Amino acid sequence: MPPGDRIDPFAQFNFLIEIDGVTTAGFTEVSGLETTQETIDYREGSDDTVLKKLPGLKTFPNIVLKRGRTKNTDLWLWRKTTLDGKTERRSGAIILLDEERREALRVNFREGWLCKWEGPALNATTNEVAVEGVEICHEGLELVVA
Repeated sequence: MPPGDRIDPFAQFNFLIEIDGVTTAGFTEVSGLETTQETIDYREGSDDTVLKKLPGLKTFPNIVLKRGRTKNTDLWLWRKTTLDGKTERRSGAIILLDEERREALRVNFREGWLCKWEGPALNATTNEVAVEGVEICHEGLELVVA
C-alpha cells in the first residue's frame, strides 16, 4: 500500500448473516463473536519462584442475533427441531462488508444450533419495531479476512 493511503475502520452496521450457505437478512444486532481459553497454572518442582501458564479448554460464547419480527418463521422452525428432540446443527458466518458492500471479514461458526429463541417484547405505549432474538450455540469460530 502506498504511503498516505487511509485505512478506515469498517462500519458496524454493514453486515450479513449466512446459515448453511443461505444469506438471512434483516438482523439489527450481532454479539458473542468471542473466543476465550482457560489457563492452567503449572509449577515445576524444581522452580519455586515462577508459575507457568498452560492453555486449557477453549470456550465459545453463544452468538446472539436480533432482528425485527416478520412473518418469516425459519429461525423458529430451526429452534423447534431442538425442542422436538431432533437438533439440527448448521454452519454459518457473520460477514462484515466494506463501504462498497464487498466482503471484508468473515467469522465462520461450526456445529451451531439454536439454544434460545426470544419473542418480541410487546408494549402498546410505544411505536418501536417488534424485535426477536436467538442464540446460536456452536463449537468454534474461524476468522477469515478477505
